[in-house]
Amino acid sequence: MDRRKFITYSLAATTIAPAAMAQDTAEIELPEMSLGSPDASVTMIEYASFTCPHCANFHKDVMPQLKTDYIDTGKVKFIYREVYFDRLGLWGGMLARCGGPEKYFGIVDMLYKRQREWTAGSGVEVAENLYKIGRIAGLKNENMVACLQDQDMAKALIADYQKNAEADGIDSTPSFVINGVKYNNQAYGGFKKVLDEILES
Repeated sequence: MDRRKFITYSLAATTIAPAAMAQDTAEIELPEMSLGSPDASVTMIEYASFTCPHCANFHKDVMPQLKTDYIDTGKVKFIYREVYFDRLGLWGGMLARCGGPEKYFGIVDMLYKRQREWTAGSGVEVAENLYKIGRIAGLKNENMVACLQDQDMAKALIADYQKNAEADGIDSTPSFVINGVKYNNQAYGGFKKVLDEILES
Protein backbone atom coordinates (compact mmCIF):
# COMPACT_ATOMS: atom_id res chain seq x y z
CA MET A 1 0.00 0.00 0.00
CA ASP A 2 1.24 3.47 -0.81
CA ARG A 3 0.77 5.64 2.28
CA ARG A 4 1.88 8.93 0.76
CA LYS A 5 -0.36 11.74 1.84
CA PHE A 6 -2.30 13.61 -0.78
CA ILE A 7 -1.01 16.95 -1.97
CA THR A 8 -3.05 20.07 -2.56
CA TYR A 9 -1.87 21.73 -5.74
CA SER A 10 -1.91 25.29 -6.88
CA LEU A 11 -3.57 25.75 -10.23
CA ALA A 12 -0.26 26.84 -11.73
CA ALA A 13 1.28 23.45 -10.94
CA THR A 14 -1.37 21.40 -12.66
CA THR A 15 -0.89 22.10 -16.33
CA ILE A 16 1.90 21.54 -18.80
CA ALA A 17 1.66 25.05 -20.19
CA PRO A 18 -0.43 28.04 -19.08
CA ALA A 19 -3.58 28.65 -21.04
CA ALA A 20 -6.23 31.21 -20.21
CA MET A 21 -9.64 29.58 -20.50
CA ALA A 22 -12.89 31.54 -20.38
CA GLN A 23 -15.03 28.62 -19.28
CA ASP A 24 -16.36 28.76 -15.74
CA THR A 25 -15.32 25.65 -13.82
CA ALA A 26 -18.73 25.55 -12.18
CA GLU A 27 -20.16 24.66 -15.59
CA ILE A 28 -17.81 21.73 -16.19
CA GLU A 29 -19.60 18.41 -15.91
CA LEU A 30 -17.41 15.49 -14.92
CA PRO A 31 -19.13 12.23 -15.85
CA GLU A 32 -18.55 9.25 -13.58
CA MET A 33 -16.34 6.79 -15.47
CA SER A 34 -17.88 3.36 -15.04
CA LEU A 35 -18.05 -0.15 -16.46
CA GLY A 36 -20.78 -2.75 -16.14
CA SER A 37 -24.52 -2.66 -15.73
CA PRO A 38 -25.96 0.48 -14.10
CA ASP A 39 -28.54 -1.83 -12.52
CA ALA A 40 -25.99 -4.11 -10.84
CA SER A 41 -26.71 -4.87 -7.18
CA VAL A 42 -23.07 -4.24 -6.27
CA THR A 43 -21.17 -0.99 -6.89
CA MET A 44 -17.39 -1.13 -6.59
CA ILE A 45 -15.44 2.13 -6.64
CA GLU A 46 -11.68 2.18 -7.15
CA TYR A 47 -9.64 5.19 -6.06
CA ALA A 48 -6.32 5.10 -7.91
CA SER A 49 -3.43 7.22 -9.14
CA PHE A 50 -1.92 6.80 -12.60
CA THR A 51 1.56 7.10 -11.07
CA CYS A 52 0.97 4.52 -8.31
CA PRO A 53 2.80 1.18 -8.93
CA HIS A 54 0.34 -0.70 -6.69
CA CYS A 55 -2.51 0.58 -8.85
CA ALA A 56 -0.72 -0.59 -11.99
CA ASN A 57 -0.33 -4.04 -10.43
CA PHE A 58 -4.03 -4.17 -9.59
CA HIS A 59 -4.95 -3.36 -13.18
CA LYS A 60 -2.52 -5.99 -14.46
CA ASP A 61 -3.16 -8.82 -12.00
CA VAL A 62 -6.70 -8.37 -10.64
CA MET A 63 -8.82 -6.17 -12.89
CA PRO A 64 -8.94 -8.49 -15.95
CA GLN A 65 -10.40 -11.39 -13.97
CA LEU A 66 -12.65 -9.08 -11.99
CA LYS A 67 -13.98 -7.67 -15.25
CA THR A 68 -14.59 -11.10 -16.75
CA ASP A 69 -16.27 -12.65 -13.72
CA TYR A 70 -18.25 -9.78 -12.26
CA ILE A 71 -18.36 -6.63 -14.41
CA ASP A 72 -19.03 -8.10 -17.84
CA THR A 73 -21.61 -10.50 -16.36
CA GLY A 74 -23.68 -7.61 -14.97
CA LYS A 75 -23.08 -8.46 -11.31
CA VAL A 76 -20.93 -5.43 -10.49
CA LYS A 77 -20.92 -1.80 -11.56
CA PHE A 78 -17.31 -0.60 -11.45
CA ILE A 79 -16.51 3.10 -11.01
CA TYR A 80 -12.99 4.46 -11.45
CA ARG A 81 -12.07 7.65 -9.56
CA GLU A 82 -8.75 9.35 -10.11
CA VAL A 83 -6.47 10.34 -7.23
CA TYR A 84 -3.75 12.94 -7.77
CA PHE A 85 -0.52 12.42 -5.84
CA ASP A 86 1.33 14.61 -8.30
CA ARG A 87 0.83 16.63 -11.45
CA LEU A 88 1.88 13.71 -13.66
CA GLY A 89 -1.08 11.72 -12.41
CA LEU A 90 -3.34 14.69 -13.12
CA TRP A 91 -1.99 14.98 -16.67
CA GLY A 92 -2.69 11.29 -17.17
CA GLY A 93 -6.27 11.80 -16.05
CA MET A 94 -6.72 14.80 -18.32
CA LEU A 95 -5.44 12.79 -21.28
CA ALA A 96 -7.66 9.81 -20.45
CA ARG A 97 -10.74 12.05 -20.41
CA CYS A 98 -9.72 13.77 -23.63
CA GLY A 99 -11.26 11.00 -25.73
CA GLY A 100 -14.53 10.93 -23.82
CA PRO A 101 -16.12 7.96 -22.02
CA GLU A 102 -15.77 5.75 -25.11
CA LYS A 103 -11.97 5.86 -25.08
CA TYR A 104 -11.43 6.42 -21.37
CA PHE A 105 -10.81 2.90 -20.10
CA GLY A 106 -8.70 1.95 -23.10
CA ILE A 107 -6.40 4.89 -22.33
CA VAL A 108 -6.45 4.00 -18.63
CA ASP A 109 -5.19 0.51 -19.49
CA MET A 110 -2.35 1.94 -21.58
CA LEU A 111 -1.37 4.42 -18.87
CA TYR A 112 -0.96 1.58 -16.40
CA LYS A 113 0.74 -0.83 -18.79
CA ARG A 114 3.25 1.84 -19.83
CA GLN A 115 3.50 3.58 -16.46
CA ARG A 116 7.29 3.37 -16.18
CA GLU A 117 7.74 4.62 -19.74
CA TRP A 118 5.51 7.68 -19.82
CA THR A 119 6.38 8.94 -16.33
CA ALA A 120 10.12 9.04 -17.08
CA GLY A 121 11.92 12.31 -17.84
CA SER A 122 11.11 15.99 -17.56
CA GLY A 123 7.72 17.63 -17.86
CA VAL A 124 8.11 18.12 -21.60
CA GLU A 125 9.21 14.51 -22.06
CA VAL A 126 6.25 13.27 -20.05
CA ALA A 127 3.91 15.35 -22.20
CA GLU A 128 5.39 13.83 -25.36
CA ASN A 129 5.04 10.35 -23.87
CA LEU A 130 1.39 11.04 -23.11
CA TYR A 131 0.83 12.30 -26.64
CA LYS A 132 2.20 8.99 -27.97
CA ILE A 133 -0.32 7.08 -25.90
CA GLY A 134 -3.08 9.40 -27.06
CA ARG A 135 -2.16 8.91 -30.70
CA ILE A 136 -2.35 5.14 -30.27
CA ALA A 137 -5.86 5.68 -28.89
CA GLY A 138 -6.78 7.75 -31.94
CA LEU A 139 -6.59 11.22 -30.42
CA LYS A 140 -5.40 14.17 -32.49
CA ASN A 141 -2.43 16.27 -31.38
CA GLU A 142 -4.35 19.55 -31.30
CA ASN A 143 -7.07 18.02 -29.15
CA MET A 144 -4.53 16.59 -26.69
CA VAL A 145 -2.71 19.90 -26.39
CA ALA A 146 -6.00 21.65 -25.64
CA CYS A 147 -6.94 19.01 -23.06
CA LEU A 148 -3.63 19.15 -21.22
CA GLN A 149 -3.64 22.95 -21.14
CA ASP A 150 -7.21 23.30 -19.87
CA GLN A 151 -6.70 24.84 -16.44
CA ASP A 152 -10.41 24.99 -15.72
CA MET A 153 -10.70 21.24 -16.28
CA ALA A 154 -7.65 20.64 -14.09
CA LYS A 155 -9.17 22.70 -11.30
CA ALA A 156 -12.52 20.90 -11.62
CA LEU A 157 -10.85 17.48 -11.54
CA ILE A 158 -8.89 18.32 -8.41
CA ALA A 159 -11.97 19.68 -6.66
CA ASP A 160 -13.96 16.56 -7.58
CA TYR A 161 -11.19 14.24 -6.40
CA GLN A 162 -10.84 16.06 -3.07
CA LYS A 163 -14.60 16.02 -2.46
CA ASN A 164 -14.95 12.29 -3.19
CA ALA A 165 -11.79 11.24 -1.35
CA GLU A 166 -12.82 13.17 1.76
CA ALA A 167 -16.34 11.73 1.68
CA ASP A 168 -15.05 8.14 1.47
CA GLY A 169 -12.08 8.59 3.82
CA ILE A 170 -9.48 7.72 1.19
CA ASP A 171 -5.87 8.05 2.34
CA SER A 172 -3.98 5.60 0.11
CA THR A 173 -4.15 3.98 -3.31
CA PRO A 174 -5.53 1.84 -4.56
CA SER A 175 -8.49 1.91 -2.20
CA PHE A 176 -11.94 0.47 -2.86
CA VAL A 177 -15.46 1.22 -1.72
CA ILE A 178 -17.87 -1.67 -2.25
CA ASN A 179 -21.53 -0.90 -1.53
CA GLY A 180 -20.44 1.88 0.80
CA VAL A 181 -17.77 -0.07 2.73
CA LYS A 182 -14.07 0.77 2.30
CA TYR A 183 -11.55 -1.99 1.54
CA ASN A 184 -7.80 -2.01 1.10
CA ASN A 185 -6.08 -3.45 -1.96
CA GLN A 186 -5.93 -7.25 -2.07
CA ALA A 187 -5.50 -10.20 -4.40
CA TYR A 188 -8.32 -11.37 -6.65
CA GLY A 189 -9.32 -14.06 -4.15
CA GLY A 190 -9.96 -11.46 -1.48
CA PHE A 191 -12.22 -9.40 -3.70
CA LYS A 192 -14.00 -12.53 -4.90
CA LYS A 193 -14.84 -13.50 -1.32
CA VAL A 194 -16.19 -10.02 -0.55
CA LEU A 195 -18.24 -9.78 -3.73
CA ASP A 196 -19.66 -13.29 -3.45
CA GLU A 197 -20.73 -12.70 0.15
CA ILE A 198 -22.56 -9.54 -0.87
CA LEU A 199 -24.17 -11.13 -3.90
CA GLU A 200 -25.33 -14.14 -1.89
CA SER A 201 -26.76 -12.11 1.00
